[in-house]
Amino acid sequence: MGSPKEEKERSKEETQHKVTLTKRFYMGVYSVTQEEWKSVMGNNPSHFKGEMNLPVESVSWDDCQEFIKLLRQKDRKPYRLPTEAEWEYSCRAGTTTPFHFGHTISTDQANYNGKVVYGNGKLGTFRGKTTPVGTFPPNAWGLYDMHGNVFQWCQDRYDPHDVYSEKEVIDPQGPDMEESHVLRGGSWLYDPRNCRSAARLGLDRHFETKILGFRICFFDE
Repeated sequence: MGSPKEEKERSKEETQHKVTLTKRFYMGVYSVTQEEWKSVMGNNPSHFKGEMNLPVESVSWDDCQEFIKLLRQKDRKPYRLPTEAEWEYSCRAGTTTPFHFGHTISTDQANYNGKVVYGNGKLGTFRGKTTPVGTFPPNAWGLYDMHGNVFQWCQDRYDPHDVYSEKEVIDPQGPDMEESHVLRGGSWLYDPRNCRSAARLGLDRHFETKILGFRICFFDE
């Protein structure tokens, strides 16, 4: 987990370290869509509407928790947000490069701000909005939009001063006392640096805007 020191445009908080996950889990193939959200919550908070299978966005961390609570009652499965470690493990799908696609990324592979280039990449398209889930190729484990489209909330709290340690950790859960929570994956608005597998941001749990979405997982009981 984290990025090697030679990775371009990395953050100092991405100290590379070994992580062991001891519990099996299933990760959602796609980000939660507006249709899925509406079927559970009865509304659609998203800014971008009109196309089928757009990801739900403009949802806070607390909103996601309410969705998960109601979905649990409906489906009787132990749904939750992924931890940050589970998210990165799933995003990488066995890779060690900045992106699961390789050392760079293009707007033929993901939805991000193509006016900015990463590494030896090339300029691309800035779409200025979300795209339907599944538009771009999946990673090796069949998961779509792990890079770009919408930032994805994780379960962990986020402390900007809590730099990863080099020590090995088991089933990390993040700090205990922060109001901010981790975001992963980048978005349609942000540059490709923020789409890297190791890139991480944090926002207050009540924050909601058109770059924020989520995917869910459930653990194997």
